[in-house]
Amino acid sequence: MSDFKIDLSSNFFLIAGPCVVENEEITYNTAKALKEICAGLNIQLIFKSSYRKANRSSANSFSGLGDQKALDILAKIKSELGLAICTDIHLPEEAEMAAKVADILQIPAFLCRQTDLLIAAAKTGKHINIKKGQFLSPEVMQFAAQKVVSAGNKNVMLTERGTSFGYQDLIIDFRGIPKMKEFGYPVILDVTHSLQQPNQMSGVTGGQPEMIEYMAKAGIAVGADGLFIETHPDPANAKSDGANMLKLELMESLLVKLVKLKKSL
Repeated sequence: MSDFKIDLSSNFFLIAGPCVVENEEITYNTAKALKEICAGLNIQLIFKSSYRKANRSSANSFSGLGDQKALDILAKIKSELGLAICTDIHLPEEAEMAAKVADILQIPAFLCRQTDLLIAAAKTGKHINIKKGQFLSPEVMQFAAQKVVSAGNKNVMLTERGTSFGYQDLIIDFRGIPKMKEFGYPVILDVTHSLQQPNQMSGVTGGQPEMIEYMAKAGIAVGADGLFIETHPDPANAKSDGANMLKLELMESLLVKLVKLKKSL
């Protein structure tokens, strides 16, 4: 079983990093910067970056450097910077491989009902972060969680990441956060993915990064245990989800505001 623990004693925790491992320099330097910021604000940091992106709008979109190369970069960050690691898996056979590095195996929203995937992830003993499908109500996420628990793993986390609103937009129903907290697991608001504008005719997902601060504040206000904020030093040139990621240089000022809000509640 995993020896990683989520600290819910005071502050919110943060899952953050570039959407995908693009190269070692960007990934490592982003992790180092995030560690310094979060240490100064007493925020527990879990570094997140996907070793591969299986769900892309276009066949021409960047999907990864190669699984082992990307996992090796994440392993270096874990070893040298002492950070917990979160990364996505997409198929049951990926669980054991990713679990050699990751402390948290993340189940993408589109795959949150895939029983074999959830069971395989659960059997690694790692924490399992299940993202709520854009097509599901908060209440039915209890059944996804139960699949993990049925395999002997109680280390479940649930993430709100927006609900489909028409063909090309998402909305956040903030009622879902307290509703999912009733199940007894940590609940996270995925701020940046909730601001995506999917299914664009260009074949590249759009986004509304100017709304990140507002959504993050609302998430803290309604009781989210953690926030998920993808970040990059140069989102305009990022190879995945650049349209909705937070520019790294803006992260500290945002977190300062969020810590202040959390303390006021």
